[in-house]
Amino acid sequence: MNEVNTQMNGSTRPVNGRARPVNRTTAGVNTSGGTVNTRRPVAPGGDREGGKQPPAAARIVAMAREAYRFVMSTDGRPYAVALDGPNVAVPLRGKAGLRQRLARRFADAYPGEVASQSALADAMTVLEGIAEDNDPVPVNLRVGRAPDGAIVVDLGSADGRAVVVSGVGWQVVDRSPVLFRRSGAMAPMPVPVLDGDGLAKLHALLNMDESAFHQLVAWLVTAWIPDIPHPAIVCKGEQGTGKSKAAQMFINLVDPSPAAKRSQPRDEKAWSRQAFSSWALCLDNVSTIPPWLSDTLCKAVTGDGVVDRALYTDDDVVVLTFKRVLAMTTIDAGALAGDLAERVLLLDLQLIDSHHRRSEEELDATFEAVRPAVLGALFDVLACALAVLPSVRLESMPRMADFARVLAAVDQTQGWRTLDDYLATSANVATDALEGDPFAMAIAALVDQAGTWQGTAAQLLEALPVPGLVRPPTWPKDATRAGGRVKRLAPLLRSIGITVDDTQRSRDRHRHKLLILSRAPDDDPSASAPDQGSLWPEAAPTGQGRTVPDQS
Repeated sequence: MNEVNTQMNGSTRPVNGRARPVNRTTAGVNTSGGTVNTRRPVAPGGDREGGKQPPAAARIVAMAREAYRFVMSTDGRPYAVALDGPNVAVPLRGKAGLRQRLARRFADAYPGEVASQSALADAMTVLEGIAEDNDPVPVNLRVGRAPDGAIVVDLGSADGRAVVVSGVGWQVVDRSPVLFRRSGAMAPMPVPVLDGDGLAKLHALLNMDESAFHQLVAWLVTAWIPDIPHPAIVCKGEQGTGKSKAAQMFINLVDPSPAAKRSQPRDEKAWSRQAFSSWALCLDNVSTIPPWLSDTLCKAVTGDGVVDRALYTDDDVVVLTFKRVLAMTTIDAGALAGDLAERVLLLDLQLIDSHHRRSEEELDATFEAVRPAVLGALFDVLACALAVLPSVRLESMPRMADFARVLAAVDQTQGWRTLDDYLATSANVATDALEGDPFAMAIAALVDQAGTWQGTAAQLLEALPVPGLVRPPTWPKDATRAGGRVKRLAPLLRSIGITVDDTQRSRDRHRHKLLILSRAPDDDPSASAPDQGSLWPEAAPTGQGRTVPDQS
């Protein structure tokens, strides 16, 4: 029997006449209830008295809101802008985006702790929602327009400095007055300086006559005006004229890039990616331009828009809208299609003889040495043009009318004649492009022979002889394509005096559309459409409408 039955806790008790030890480590648990769970684990860097740390995603969001403000661009992309730093928009995602920066800051703020991918993703979702609370704002690439109308050029440097140009001059500012974004295709631009001889230093690097050089200078300063179309500059010349190197210099003056020269894009998506990341691009060694690329380049000159599905979504879309500054190099201007030919500025480069040829290394070193002075001289020309541009009026408005007005402003301030030279060169480009199109040349020969030809598109195909024994790849395959091709060729045909009228219908029951091709009189630059009365009815100027009759 149990002879002793006292002090059950903390002492031995006999069991069957023998004593055995009791687990003393558990005995102390019940001696003081207040000592249980009095200390909680604390995350590194946290407040030990405040309890458990908030989730990592919440801490990342708080960290981001303390250092950045969040905006939504007009194309639907969220960006972060440092509260104490350059006025540069940082994308939330991507290799150089805010996500990567916050991951590093989190690791520095909480030693021994690293933000997980899920925490960063959750934080980015919250920050995107914060950005959507504000109205969209313009986010510019390399060039922008300030609220007071001044032109702002981003130098692309880490400190965020920019050049502000207006009609009274230009200056370098420490913080840009407009918001810019950066891309991996951009390179910093040197700070411009006043030298007084910058244009001469640039001309010494190029093998072109004075007329072509003045057109080039006007094109360069116009390339920094962000809200007008810019014709694509085409460097034309035989092998050995330094076309590629010259075009590379042009791009690196307007929008420096580690890849100033690019190959032709494979498709529209590849082109959109390139155009989204660069303000100025150069397509090198263009021999043939497929129709889709010709149309794409035309839209990029006048203002292109691309709608695409947003990443990781099924129904959301993003819209990319852009005007771009383009340069191309080619041997034969006949590679340019009709619409594109009317949107180019053609510069002929002269052959470089062996006595004046320099190595690429020497050219690069010289260009880098004179580039600050060249930029200063170009900004001077731009400031002078902006001062008189509001008062410039043209007697007639050609294609690329905004560009033509800037040329007229440059001529007025510099005493040049770039506008006349540009218009004359444009006519030559149209003729070259026409001569490079066998179908267009066949139409011209038909009109020269018949004087006036009338018929359907199918009859036109039958009437035109196919050059050679094999039909060229660009020759229309059916009547529908032939009719559309004639419509596209109308501007080029008009440049050589052939008018196109496609507004008439046959008088039979089929009502087929008729094409009327005729030679216009030499003194009558008629359009391709028939006379149809005034398109613009007379109206009183804005704010000066008809008075209200007296109702008394």
